[in-house]
Amino acid sequence: MNDKLVFLGLLYFVQGIPYGLQSSLLPVYLRGAGHSLTRIGFTKILYFPWVLKVLWAPLVDRIGTKRHWLVGTVSGLALTCLSSAALAPEAHIWGVVGTLLAMNTLASVQDIAVDGAAVGLLRGRGELGLGNTAQVVGYKAGSVFAGGGLLAVIDVAGWSWMFMLLTFVYAGVALFVWGGPVLDDETVRGQQADGSRRGGQGADIMRPWRVWRKLLAVPGTPWTVLYVLTYKLGEQGAVTMFPLFLLDHHMTARELGFWNGVIAMGFSICGSSLGGLLLAQFSIGALMRRVFVLRTISMVFQSSLLTVLEPSPLMKGMAVLSMSVQHFLGGLITTLTFTTMMHCSQRAEESIQATHYSFLATLEVLGKLMFSALAGGVVDWFGFQVAFLFFLTLSAGTALHVWTATFTGALREHQLKEQPK
Repeated sequence: MNDKLVFLGLLYFVQGIPYGLQSSLLPVYLRGAGHSLTRIGFTKILYFPWVLKVLWAPLVDRIGTKRHWLVGTVSGLALTCLSSAALAPEAHIWGVVGTLLAMNTLASVQDIAVDGAAVGLLRGRGELGLGNTAQVVGYKAGSVFAGGGLLAVIDVAGWSWMFMLLTFVYAGVALFVWGGPVLDDETVRGQQADGSRRGGQGADIMRPWRVWRKLLAVPGTPWTVLYVLTYKLGEQGAVTMFPLFLLDHHMTARELGFWNGVIAMGFSICGSSLGGLLLAQFSIGALMRRVFVLRTISMVFQSSLLTVLEPSPLMKGMAVLSMSVQHFLGGLITTLTFTTMMHCSQRAEESIQATHYSFLATLEVLGKLMFSALAGGVVDWFGFQVAFLFFLTLSAGTALHVWTATFTGALREHQLKEQPK
Protein backbone atom coordinates (compact mmCIF):
# COMPACT_ATOMS: atom_id res chain seq x y z
CA MET A 1 0.00 0.00 0.00
CA ASN A 2 2.85 2.42 0.81
CA ASP A 3 4.33 1.86 -2.66
CA LYS A 4 0.98 2.76 -4.22
CA LEU A 5 0.69 5.95 -2.18
CA VAL A 6 4.22 7.12 -3.02
CA PHE A 7 3.71 6.33 -6.70
CA LEU A 8 0.37 8.14 -6.94
CA GLY A 9 1.47 11.04 -4.74
CA LEU A 10 4.57 11.71 -6.86
CA LEU A 11 2.64 11.66 -10.13
CA TYR A 12 -0.03 13.98 -8.78
CA PHE A 13 2.71 16.25 -7.43
CA VAL A 14 4.19 16.91 -10.88
CA GLN A 15 0.66 17.17 -12.28
CA GLY A 16 -0.06 20.04 -9.88
CA ILE A 17 2.92 22.15 -11.01
CA PRO A 18 1.22 23.70 -14.09
CA TYR A 19 -1.78 24.61 -11.94
CA GLY A 20 0.43 26.36 -9.40
CA LEU A 21 2.25 28.30 -12.11
CA GLN A 22 -1.01 29.51 -13.61
CA SER A 23 -3.21 29.97 -10.55
CA SER A 24 -0.72 31.71 -8.23
CA LEU A 25 2.30 32.98 -10.16
CA LEU A 26 0.65 34.24 -13.36
CA PRO A 27 -2.20 36.31 -11.77
CA VAL A 28 0.20 38.12 -9.43
CA TYR A 29 2.58 38.77 -12.31
CA LEU A 30 -0.20 40.15 -14.54
CA ARG A 31 -1.80 42.22 -11.77
CA GLY A 32 1.57 43.73 -10.96
CA ALA A 33 1.86 44.66 -14.64
CA GLY A 34 -1.44 46.56 -14.41
CA HIS A 35 -3.85 44.14 -16.11
CA SER A 36 -7.57 44.16 -15.18
CA LEU A 37 -9.23 41.44 -13.14
CA THR A 38 -11.38 40.56 -16.15
CA ARG A 39 -8.33 39.92 -18.31
CA ILE A 40 -6.66 37.92 -15.54
CA GLY A 41 -9.82 35.85 -15.20
CA PHE A 42 -9.77 35.01 -18.91
CA THR A 43 -6.35 33.37 -18.52
CA LYS A 44 -8.32 30.44 -17.10
CA ILE A 45 -9.02 29.54 -20.74
CA LEU A 46 -5.54 28.01 -20.74
CA TYR A 47 -7.06 25.23 -18.62
CA PHE A 48 -9.28 24.28 -21.57
CA PRO A 49 -7.35 21.04 -22.37
CA TRP A 50 -8.65 19.70 -19.05
CA VAL A 51 -12.19 20.12 -20.35
CA LEU A 52 -11.39 18.29 -23.58
CA LYS A 53 -9.61 15.35 -21.97
CA VAL A 54 -12.79 13.28 -21.81
CA LEU A 55 -12.69 13.13 -25.63
CA TRP A 56 -9.41 11.23 -25.72
CA ALA A 57 -9.86 9.34 -22.45
CA PRO A 58 -11.16 6.20 -24.28
CA LEU A 59 -7.91 6.12 -26.29
CA VAL A 60 -5.80 6.21 -23.12
CA ASP A 61 -8.08 3.56 -21.61
CA ARG A 62 -7.65 1.09 -24.48
CA ILE A 63 -4.48 1.87 -26.45
CA GLY A 64 -1.04 1.17 -25.05
CA THR A 65 -0.27 0.85 -21.36
CA LYS A 66 -0.60 3.23 -18.45
CA ARG A 67 3.18 3.17 -18.03
CA HIS A 68 3.80 4.26 -21.62
CA TRP A 69 1.28 7.10 -21.39
CA LEU A 70 2.73 8.31 -18.10
CA VAL A 71 6.36 8.21 -19.22
CA GLY A 72 5.46 9.91 -22.50
CA THR A 73 3.51 12.79 -20.94
CA VAL A 74 5.94 13.46 -18.09
CA SER A 75 8.87 13.41 -20.54
CA GLY A 76 6.92 15.86 -22.72
CA LEU A 77 6.53 18.16 -19.71
CA ALA A 78 10.30 18.01 -19.13
CA LEU A 79 10.99 19.01 -22.75
CA THR A 80 8.42 21.84 -22.58
CA CYS A 81 10.09 23.28 -19.47
CA LEU A 82 13.52 22.96 -21.10
CA SER A 83 12.39 25.00 -24.12
CA SER A 84 10.68 27.54 -21.84
CA ALA A 85 13.92 28.23 -19.98
CA ALA A 86 15.07 30.23 -23.01
CA LEU A 87 12.10 32.64 -22.82
CA ALA A 88 12.00 36.11 -21.28
CA PRO A 89 8.41 36.57 -20.02
CA GLU A 90 8.45 40.35 -20.43
CA ALA A 91 9.36 40.06 -24.14
CA HIS A 92 7.70 36.74 -24.99
CA ILE A 93 4.30 36.81 -23.30
CA TRP A 94 2.79 34.63 -26.04
CA GLY A 95 5.60 32.16 -25.52
CA VAL A 96 4.62 31.98 -21.87
CA VAL A 97 1.01 31.43 -22.89
CA GLY A 98 2.08 28.64 -25.25
CA THR A 99 4.17 27.03 -22.52
CA LEU A 100 1.27 26.94 -20.05
CA LEU A 101 -1.11 25.65 -22.73
CA ALA A 102 1.29 22.84 -23.65
CA MET A 103 1.86 21.97 -19.99
CA ASN A 104 -1.89 21.85 -19.33
CA THR A 105 -2.42 19.62 -22.38
CA LEU A 106 0.26 17.13 -21.34
CA ALA A 107 -0.82 17.19 -17.69
CA SER A 108 -4.44 16.50 -18.68
CA VAL A 109 -3.42 13.39 -20.65
CA GLN A 110 -1.20 12.30 -17.75
CA ASP A 111 -4.20 12.74 -15.45
CA ILE A 112 -6.25 10.23 -17.46
CA ALA A 113 -3.52 7.61 -17.20
CA VAL A 114 -2.79 8.07 -13.50
CA ASP A 115 -6.52 8.17 -12.63
CA GLY A 116 -7.00 4.90 -14.52
CA ALA A 117 -4.11 3.34 -12.63
CA ALA A 118 -5.53 4.61 -9.31
CA VAL A 119 -9.00 3.19 -10.03
CA GLY A 120 -7.43 -0.20 -10.68
CA LEU A 121 -4.94 -0.12 -7.78
CA LEU A 122 -7.15 1.09 -4.93
CA ARG A 123 -9.63 -1.27 -3.32
CA GLY A 124 -11.80 -0.91 -0.22
CA ARG A 125 -12.85 2.21 1.68
CA GLY A 126 -9.55 2.42 3.55
CA GLU A 127 -7.42 2.37 0.40
CA LEU A 128 -9.80 4.75 -1.37
CA GLY A 129 -9.51 7.30 1.42
CA LEU A 130 -5.73 7.13 1.66
CA GLY A 131 -5.29 6.96 -2.11
CA ASN A 132 -7.40 10.03 -2.70
CA THR A 133 -5.54 11.81 0.08
CA ALA A 134 -2.30 11.05 -1.78
CA GLN A 135 -3.93 12.39 -4.94
CA VAL A 136 -5.15 15.66 -3.48
CA VAL A 137 -2.15 16.27 -1.21
CA GLY A 138 0.32 15.44 -3.99
CA TYR A 139 -1.44 17.74 -6.45
CA LYS A 140 -1.63 20.61 -3.97
CA ALA A 141 1.97 20.12 -2.88
CA GLY A 142 3.00 20.49 -6.53
CA SER A 143 0.84 23.60 -6.76
CA VAL A 144 2.45 25.06 -3.62
CA PHE A 145 5.92 24.25 -4.93
CA ALA A 146 5.26 26.03 -8.24
CA GLY A 147 2.86 28.80 -7.24
CA GLY A 148 4.18 29.63 -3.78
CA GLY A 149 7.80 28.54 -3.53
CA LEU A 150 8.84 29.57 -7.02
CA LEU A 151 6.89 32.85 -6.78
CA ALA A 152 8.82 33.71 -3.62
CA VAL A 153 12.24 33.16 -5.27
CA ILE A 154 11.67 34.02 -8.93
CA ASP A 155 12.97 37.57 -8.41
CA VAL A 156 16.25 36.11 -7.17
CA ALA A 157 16.65 32.95 -9.24
CA GLY A 158 15.11 34.19 -12.47
CA TRP A 159 12.76 32.63 -15.02
CA SER A 160 15.36 30.43 -16.76
CA TRP A 161 16.68 28.78 -13.62
CA MET A 162 13.13 28.14 -12.44
CA PHE A 163 12.25 26.20 -15.58
CA MET A 164 15.57 24.35 -15.58
CA LEU A 165 14.70 23.13 -12.08
CA LEU A 166 11.29 21.99 -13.32
CA THR A 167 12.98 20.17 -16.22
CA PHE A 168 15.06 18.09 -13.82
CA VAL A 169 12.02 17.37 -11.62
CA TYR A 170 9.96 16.06 -14.54
CA ALA A 171 12.86 14.06 -15.98
CA GLY A 172 13.47 12.37 -12.63
CA VAL A 173 9.81 11.40 -12.25
CA ALA A 174 9.73 10.01 -15.81
CA LEU A 175 12.66 7.72 -14.96
CA PHE A 176 10.97 6.69 -11.70
CA VAL A 177 7.76 5.70 -13.49
CA TRP A 178 9.63 3.80 -16.19
CA GLY A 179 11.45 1.64 -13.65
CA GLY A 180 8.82 1.50 -10.88
CA PRO A 181 7.18 -1.87 -10.09
CA VAL A 182 3.75 -0.56 -9.05
CA LEU A 183 2.21 -0.77 -12.52
CA ASP A 184 3.17 -4.44 -12.76
CA ASP A 185 0.20 -5.10 -10.48
CA GLU A 186 -2.07 -7.76 -11.96
CA THR A 187 -5.20 -5.66 -11.48
CA VAL A 188 -3.91 -2.89 -13.72
CA ARG A 189 -2.33 -5.20 -16.26
CA GLY A 190 -5.48 -7.29 -16.40
CA GLN A 191 -7.61 -4.23 -16.96
CA GLN A 192 -5.36 -3.05 -19.79
CA ALA A 193 -5.18 -6.42 -21.47
CA ASP A 194 -8.89 -6.98 -21.10
CA GLY A 195 -9.70 -3.62 -22.67
CA SER A 196 -7.35 -4.18 -25.63
CA ARG A 197 -8.62 -7.68 -26.40
CA ARG A 198 -12.31 -7.00 -26.56
CA GLY A 199 -13.00 -6.22 -30.20
CA GLY A 200 -16.57 -5.16 -29.55
CA GLN A 201 -15.60 -2.71 -26.83
CA GLY A 202 -12.63 -1.48 -28.87
CA ALA A 203 -15.10 -0.60 -31.60
CA ASP A 204 -16.73 1.80 -29.12
CA ILE A 205 -13.89 4.20 -29.87
CA MET A 206 -15.46 4.64 -33.30
CA ARG A 207 -18.95 4.89 -31.76
CA PRO A 208 -18.51 7.34 -28.85
CA TRP A 209 -22.26 7.58 -28.21
CA ARG A 210 -22.14 4.00 -26.88
CA VAL A 211 -19.49 5.02 -24.36
CA TRP A 212 -21.58 8.02 -23.28
CA ARG A 213 -24.63 5.81 -22.70
CA LYS A 214 -22.53 3.46 -20.59
CA LEU A 215 -21.08 6.33 -18.58
CA LEU A 216 -24.45 7.88 -17.75
CA ALA A 217 -25.96 4.49 -16.90
CA VAL A 218 -23.52 3.89 -14.02
CA PRO A 219 -25.44 4.08 -10.69
CA GLY A 220 -25.07 7.42 -8.92
CA THR A 221 -23.69 9.23 -11.98
CA PRO A 222 -26.49 11.84 -12.51
CA TRP A 223 -26.25 13.18 -8.94
CA THR A 224 -22.45 13.10 -8.99
CA VAL A 225 -22.40 15.05 -12.27
CA LEU A 226 -24.53 17.85 -10.81
CA TYR A 227 -22.50 17.86 -7.61
CA VAL A 228 -19.03 18.11 -9.22
CA LEU A 229 -20.24 20.92 -11.51
CA THR A 230 -21.43 23.08 -8.61
CA TYR A 231 -19.68 22.18 -5.36
CA LYS A 232 -16.79 24.66 -5.78
CA LEU A 233 -18.58 27.61 -7.39
CA GLY A 234 -18.75 30.02 -4.46
CA GLU A 235 -15.46 28.90 -2.97
CA GLN A 236 -13.65 29.21 -6.30
CA GLY A 237 -14.77 32.81 -6.71
CA ALA A 238 -13.56 33.71 -3.23
CA VAL A 239 -10.25 31.84 -3.49
CA THR A 240 -9.51 33.47 -6.86
CA MET A 241 -10.49 37.06 -6.02
CA PHE A 242 -9.66 37.54 -2.31
CA PRO A 243 -5.85 37.40 -2.84
CA LEU A 244 -6.18 40.06 -5.57
CA PHE A 245 -8.19 42.24 -3.17
CA LEU A 246 -5.31 41.91 -0.70
CA LEU A 247 -2.80 42.74 -3.44
CA ASP A 248 -4.74 45.95 -4.18
CA HIS A 249 -5.03 47.07 -0.56
CA HIS A 250 -2.96 45.18 2.01
CA MET A 251 -0.09 42.99 0.73
CA THR A 252 2.84 43.02 -1.67
CA ALA A 253 3.26 40.30 -4.29
CA ARG A 254 6.01 38.62 -2.24
CA GLU A 255 3.90 38.63 0.93
CA LEU A 256 0.98 37.20 -1.01
CA GLY A 257 3.17 34.50 -2.51
CA PHE A 258 4.19 33.43 0.99
CA TRP A 259 0.90 33.72 2.88
CA ASN A 260 -1.45 32.54 0.13
CA GLY A 261 0.88 30.43 -1.99
CA VAL A 262 2.66 28.62 0.85
CA ILE A 263 0.97 29.01 4.25
CA ALA A 264 -2.67 28.88 3.12
CA MET A 265 -1.95 26.05 0.68
CA GLY A 266 -0.19 24.25 3.52
CA PHE A 267 -3.46 24.38 5.42
CA SER A 268 -5.19 23.03 2.32
CA ILE A 269 -2.84 20.05 2.32
CA CYS A 270 -3.54 19.50 6.03
CA GLY A 271 -7.28 19.52 5.31
CA SER A 272 -6.87 17.02 2.49
CA SER A 273 -4.78 14.74 4.72
CA LEU A 274 -7.31 14.93 7.52
CA GLY A 275 -10.04 14.00 5.05
CA GLY A 276 -8.36 10.68 4.30
CA LEU A 277 -8.02 9.88 8.00
CA LEU A 278 -11.62 10.82 8.79
CA LEU A 279 -12.94 8.66 5.95
CA ALA A 280 -11.52 5.60 7.67
CA GLN A 281 -13.59 6.39 10.77
CA PHE A 282 -16.81 8.13 9.68
CA SER A 283 -19.35 7.96 6.86
CA ILE A 284 -18.75 10.31 3.98
CA GLY A 285 -22.30 11.68 4.18
CA ALA A 286 -21.94 12.84 7.78
CA LEU A 287 -18.56 14.43 7.04
CA MET A 288 -19.74 16.32 3.98
CA ARG A 289 -22.86 17.58 5.72
CA ARG A 290 -20.85 19.27 8.45
CA VAL A 291 -17.89 20.49 6.42
CA PHE A 292 -20.05 22.27 3.85
CA VAL A 293 -21.82 24.19 6.62
CA LEU A 294 -18.45 25.20 8.09
CA ARG A 295 -17.28 26.39 4.69
CA THR A 296 -20.31 28.66 4.37
CA ILE A 297 -19.62 30.15 7.81
CA SER A 298 -15.96 30.77 6.88
CA MET A 299 -17.07 32.64 3.75
CA VAL A 300 -19.25 34.92 5.87
CA PHE A 301 -16.15 35.82 7.90
CA GLN A 302 -14.02 36.41 4.81
CA SER A 303 -16.69 38.56 3.15
CA SER A 304 -16.83 40.80 6.23
CA LEU A 305 -13.13 41.68 5.75
CA LEU A 306 -13.86 43.36 2.43
CA THR A 307 -15.17 46.43 4.27
CA VAL A 308 -11.66 47.18 5.62
CA LEU A 309 -9.53 49.06 3.10
CA GLU A 310 -6.92 50.67 5.35
CA PRO A 311 -3.77 48.51 5.79
CA SER A 312 -3.06 47.36 9.35
CA PRO A 313 -1.35 44.40 11.06
CA LEU A 314 -4.71 43.28 12.47
CA MET A 315 -6.34 43.23 9.03
CA LYS A 316 -3.39 41.34 7.57
CA GLY A 317 -3.64 38.76 10.35
CA MET A 318 -7.38 38.34 9.87
CA ALA A 319 -6.87 37.96 6.12
CA VAL A 320 -4.27 35.24 6.60
CA LEU A 321 -6.58 33.48 9.08
CA SER A 322 -9.53 33.60 6.67
CA MET A 323 -7.44 32.27 3.75
CA SER A 324 -6.01 29.49 5.90
CA VAL A 325 -9.42 28.35 7.17
CA GLN A 326 -10.90 28.55 3.68
CA HIS A 327 -8.09 26.49 2.18
CA PHE A 328 -8.21 23.96 5.03
CA LEU A 329 -11.92 23.33 4.53
CA GLY A 330 -11.50 23.39 0.75
CA GLY A 331 -8.81 20.71 0.97
CA LEU A 332 -11.00 18.55 3.19
CA ILE A 333 -13.94 18.90 0.80
CA THR A 334 -11.76 18.06 -2.21
CA THR A 335 -10.64 14.75 -0.69
CA LEU A 336 -14.24 13.83 0.14
CA THR A 337 -15.32 14.77 -3.38
CA PHE A 338 -12.66 12.77 -5.21
CA THR A 339 -13.39 9.76 -3.01
CA THR A 340 -17.07 10.03 -3.96
CA MET A 341 -16.11 10.28 -7.64
CA MET A 342 -13.81 7.26 -7.49
CA HIS A 343 -16.39 5.19 -5.61
CA CYS A 344 -18.92 6.02 -8.34
CA SER A 345 -16.45 5.08 -11.10
CA GLN A 346 -15.70 1.72 -9.49
CA ARG A 347 -19.35 0.76 -10.09
CA ALA A 348 -18.73 0.96 -13.84
CA GLU A 349 -17.44 -1.84 -16.07
CA GLU A 350 -13.68 -2.28 -15.79
CA SER A 351 -13.18 -1.34 -19.44
CA ILE A 352 -14.65 2.17 -18.93
CA GLN A 353 -13.65 2.92 -15.33
CA ALA A 354 -10.82 5.30 -16.26
CA THR A 355 -13.02 6.98 -18.87
CA HIS A 356 -15.85 7.36 -16.33
CA TYR A 357 -13.53 8.89 -13.75
CA SER A 358 -12.02 11.21 -16.37
CA PHE A 359 -15.56 12.22 -17.34
CA LEU A 360 -16.36 13.21 -13.76
CA ALA A 361 -12.99 14.89 -13.28
CA THR A 362 -13.50 16.87 -16.50
CA LEU A 363 -16.85 18.17 -15.27
CA GLU A 364 -15.25 19.03 -11.92
CA VAL A 365 -12.64 21.14 -13.71
CA LEU A 366 -15.28 22.64 -16.03
CA GLY A 367 -17.39 23.83 -13.09
CA LYS A 368 -14.43 25.56 -11.49
CA LEU A 369 -12.99 26.86 -14.75
CA MET A 370 -16.14 28.50 -16.06
CA PHE A 371 -16.86 30.33 -12.83
CA SER A 372 -13.29 31.38 -12.05
CA ALA A 373 -13.00 32.77 -15.60
CA LEU A 374 -16.08 34.92 -14.99
CA ALA A 375 -15.35 35.86 -11.36
CA GLY A 376 -13.00 38.69 -12.32
CA GLY A 377 -15.65 40.22 -14.56
CA VAL A 378 -18.23 39.99 -11.78
CA VAL A 379 -15.89 41.85 -9.40
CA ASP A 380 -14.98 44.48 -12.01
CA TRP A 381 -18.66 45.06 -12.77
CA PHE A 382 -20.26 44.94 -9.32
CA GLY A 383 -17.37 45.42 -6.89
CA PHE A 384 -15.84 43.08 -4.34
CA GLN A 385 -18.62 43.28 -1.73
CA VAL A 386 -21.55 42.49 -4.03
CA ALA A 387 -19.54 39.80 -5.82
CA PHE A 388 -18.67 38.06 -2.55
CA LEU A 389 -22.32 38.15 -1.48
CA PHE A 390 -23.04 36.24 -4.70
CA PHE A 391 -20.23 33.78 -3.95
CA LEU A 392 -21.64 33.25 -0.44
CA THR A 393 -25.11 32.55 -1.83
CA LEU A 394 -23.71 29.91 -4.18
CA SER A 395 -21.80 28.25 -1.33
CA ALA A 396 -24.92 28.13 0.87
CA GLY A 397 -26.90 26.57 -1.99
CA THR A 398 -24.30 23.83 -2.42
CA ALA A 399 -24.39 23.11 1.31
CA LEU A 400 -28.16 22.67 1.12
CA HIS A 401 -27.80 20.36 -1.90
CA VAL A 402 -25.31 18.14 -0.06
CA TRP A 403 -27.33 18.18 3.17
CA THR A 404 -30.41 16.93 1.30
CA ALA A 405 -28.45 14.19 -0.49
CA THR A 406 -27.11 12.74 2.76
CA PHE A 407 -30.66 11.91 3.83
CA THR A 408 -32.58 11.23 0.63
CA GLY A 409 -30.10 10.98 -2.26
CA ALA A 410 -26.81 9.58 -3.47
CA LEU A 411 -24.92 10.12 -0.20
CA ARG A 412 -27.06 7.89 1.98
CA GLU A 413 -24.75 5.72 4.02
CA HIS A 414 -25.99 2.40 2.68
CA GLN A 415 -25.01 3.50 -0.86
CA LEU A 416 -21.39 4.12 0.12
CA LYS A 417 -20.54 0.82 1.71
CA GLU A 418 -17.05 -0.55 1.37
CA GLN A 419 -16.25 -2.25 -1.93
CA PRO A 420 -15.72 -6.02 -1.82
CA LYS A 421 -12.07 -6.90 -2.10
